[in-house]
Amino acid sequence: MSTTSLFFTAAGVGLAIAAPVGPMGMLCIRRTLTGGPRAGLAIGFGIATGDAVYGLIAALGLVGISQFMLEYDRPLHLLAGLFLLYLGLRTLLQKPAPDTSNGNGNGDGKLAQVGRAGALRAYASSLLLTLTNPQTVIMFAALFTTLAPRGAFSSAIALTTVGGVFAGSIAWWCFLVTVVSLARHAIGSKLRVAIDRVVGFMLAAFGVVEIRRAL
Repeated sequence: MSTTSLFFTAAGVGLAIAAPVGPMGMLCIRRTLTGGPRAGLAIGFGIATGDAVYGLIAALGLVGISQFMLEYDRPLHLLAGLFLLYLGLRTLLQKPAPDTSNGNGNGDGKLAQVGRAGALRAYASSLLLTLTNPQTVIMFAALFTTLAPRGAFSSAIALTTVGGVFAGSIAWWCFLVTVVSLARHAIGSKLRVAIDRVVGFMLAAFGVVEIRRAL
């Protein structure tokens, strides 16, 4: 398999891994609805970066780091669960923002947009949340075994595979943020609030599941 073919194959795998809607997908949708595409993309890039970090650990054979992360699997799941539960409850209890999409409120007709600091916080939170799932190392180790040419595994092949997975993941998050952003401007404030509440409930539910995995 050529380097180009390996890259695009890995990108397809990255797209397939990112596409199923889980807690991180819910978080990305929620932040895009409330903070705009910059916030949503920050979440997506944080998730993809976390996956790339674990991919590099698996690809470069950093056994000590991967064993350490897997040894503390339960505490990390507990941390992730508590964080998701916190995000879900905060979303459910948060008061709806004033409707400015139809000229009410401040009358500018614009939806809220996060600034650079808010995007950096969103990126950091999604990165840390992704890193609390050390089993990703196992997934990437299996991925490299499947994709890498037999007898020809090298650092270049490993980095090509990680880069492809990262690119595929980013492509999905860009697509998701674009779709949600278009819908964000098309739907009314009441429906946005309802969606926000559903996302909050799902985040809290995912948090409970993670906590149970840790116990």
